Amino acid sequence: MQEKERLFEELLQKLEPNFSKEDLDDIQKAYTFADEKHKGFMRLTNEEFITHPLQVALILSDLHVDKITIMAALLHEVINNGDTEEQEIEQNFGTEITNIVKSITTINKLELPDDKESSAIYLRKVLVGLAEDVRVLFIKLADRLHNMRTIWAVAPEKQKKKATETMTVLIPIAHRLGIYSVKSELEDLCLKYLKPEVYEDILKQLDTSVEELRDILDGMQEDISEMLIDHGMKFTIKSRVKSVYSIYKKLEKGKKWKEIYDILALRLIVEKESDCYLAIGLIHSKYHPLPKRFKDYIAMPKENMYQSLHTGVFGSDGHIYEIQVRTKEMDELAEKGIASHWSYKEKGTKKIQNMMEQKLEIFRNIIDTYKENDNEEDFLINVNSDVLGEFIYVFTPNGDVFELPKGSTPVDFAYRIHSHVGDTTVGAIVNDEIVPLSYELKDHDVVKININKNSTPSQEWLQFVKTNSAKSKIRSFFSKQDRIRYITTGKNILEKELRKLHLSFAEVFNEEKLKKIQKDLKFNDMDDIYMAIGSFRYTAGYVIRLSTEEKNNVSDALTLKATKPKNIPKIDHKNDIIVGGYNDILITLAKCCKPVKGDKIMGYITKGEGITVHKSDCSNILSKKERLIPVFWGENMDQEYLTNIYVECLNDKNHIADIINKATSKNINVISIHSNDSTTYLVYSLTIKVANITELNDFLNSLYSLRFVKKAGRKL
Repeated sequence: MQEKERLFEELLQKLEPNFSKEDLDDIQKAYTFADEKHKGFMRLTNEEFITHPLQVALILSDLHVDKITIMAALLHEVINNGDTEEQEIEQNFGTEITNIVKSITTINKLELPDDKESSAIYLRKVLVGLAEDVRVLFIKLADRLHNMRTIWAVAPEKQKKKATETMTVLIPIAHRLGIYSVKSELEDLCLKYLKPEVYEDILKQLDTSVEELRDILDGMQEDISEMLIDHGMKFTIKSRVKSVYSIYKKLEKGKKWKEIYDILALRLIVEKESDCYLAIGLIHSKYHPLPKRFKDYIAMPKENMYQSLHTGVFGSDGHIYEIQVRTKEMDELAEKGIASHWSYKEKGTKKIQNMMEQKLEIFRNIIDTYKENDNEEDFLINVNSDVLGEFIYVFTPNGDVFELPKGSTPVDFAYRIHSHVGDTTVGAIVNDEIVPLSYELKDHDVVKININKNSTPSQEWLQFVKTNSAKSKIRSFFSKQDRIRYITTGKNILEKELRKLHLSFAEVFNEEKLKKIQKDLKFNDMDDIYMAIGSFRYTAGYVIRLSTEEKNNVSDALTLKATKPKNIPKIDHKNDIIVGGYNDILITLAKCCKPVKGDKIMGYITKGEGITVHKSDCSNILSKKERLIPVFWGENMDQEYLTNIYVECLNDKNHIADIINKATSKNINVISIHSNDSTTYLVYSLTIKVANITELNDFLNSLYSLRFVKKAGRKL
């Protein structure tokens, strides 16, 4: 039997208990298709290439993923190494699998440009951003695990590069997804190739006593088993010697070999949650526990939903053991993460569902913020900080636990409890000590929030709060306050203008005319009109003329205000754009030409909607002679600007990964990228963020160093 046939048989045997005959037939179809496409391709290990996707599928089968993930894993290299078109995959396997394979193909081309931490963070964000379906990340992790197992076949320089990329980019993602089995093996493999001497030294120290350690573990396992059987408990028990990487991390922190207490570990799998606590009680009654080593991750799960009880005890033989106690479901989740619940969500415990609800609530807050700001980059950053970042757990004085991103403050904590608590916060007490509201909370802090029903948020809080939900709620409060102020101001301005024109409110805003104004300006009520006038979006005169239908015969008051000053020198100013020294005029950057700092610009006074700033050569204002006004960039601004570019490439393959890698090397943030196929060329449209025209031109010029790029420039 050939190796590929043996591997596929092994895969089917693993999948058979959880998949129907129809599912297995579909998987067989995917394997046959991939086998045909990879015919003639070999790996550097001198194996047929098809063995790689088979090994990836086998790794994933241990995680209990769904049929789609297994099929996509078998097909994940057919575009790169099988000369296969996307349309062929879609015709044979449908849109869902095609999208996953496309994403994997793109992601597999991404590489870490250097060993800077900022590059790793950015690549991690791009990778997560491109993986719209979380199953793409499952496949990517399994793909990298098999490649790391066989990385001995490539040059030492590439070994180190891939190990560095795995450690800095992929292992943090595996951690957040809770896939411990993959994360742990990747860590050991990375250490093996990044610090081979350290790795071998630890192995040597373990190997000298490995037989003795196994005997010691077997003895302890037997003693605990007898005790639990005597108490009528149903359980399974496992033992292990601590992983090489885990030992390395302890040694790196300054611990000596003899001070590492959890080299010997036992894991108890019991039937129900209450049995976990009973088992720990029995163990503590026989073996002396180590001080401060007991951890209850059942009552307070980790950020990746990990649940278990941990303790450290002195065995009767004098050795120290780490003991973990959990249910079967908790063990599945601990080893395989959320992947293990992909196909069997309905089997999740109530606790897991509650944790998922907490995650979904965070997502909802981010999405709400995104809808308000319409900023794709902020959305990606918020997802990575609030969902894929590090977390701490803090308590109320009553013992309720809250999960917060690392770096959170008492204000973040207050808003996580309730919006009203956040809005009325006046002080905080952490672990019985008064702290400033900007204090950075630590894991397990007990936090008491002092409130005053007459207090309101401070704008200064926005400078130190960590969570995006808190930022959103603070901004929302001030938006409401601004709205009230603008409505009051707008009402006063409008009434003053009516008196000046000798018009009555009832005459100008009768039911019929009010409906017309609301329709023209897309407003809901009179308050919206007051708000627009008070915030200088529309002038009172313009709104009145909408009612009297004379708006084209009278100069807009905004035009008079903006054009009245002459030859005002450039001055330092808080705004990006300065118009005659004014800072109370609505200014927006034109979406048609997207100017960036350093471009020659011109302001266009819109019909009552403030000033829109265009590039001076923008086709939309070249024909305009009236309503143009000089504007200039502020001197001391440190902003970034969105702009559109195009990259025209040879249509020989997908070049997204190479373009993103080039952007990363230039510290350019790519917000979105889309392709447009033609017979001769492949044209990519990118939205990017740059500080100024110099940075933009430098990036455009750097693109020509890519052999496939024929042309690159600003998109008009």
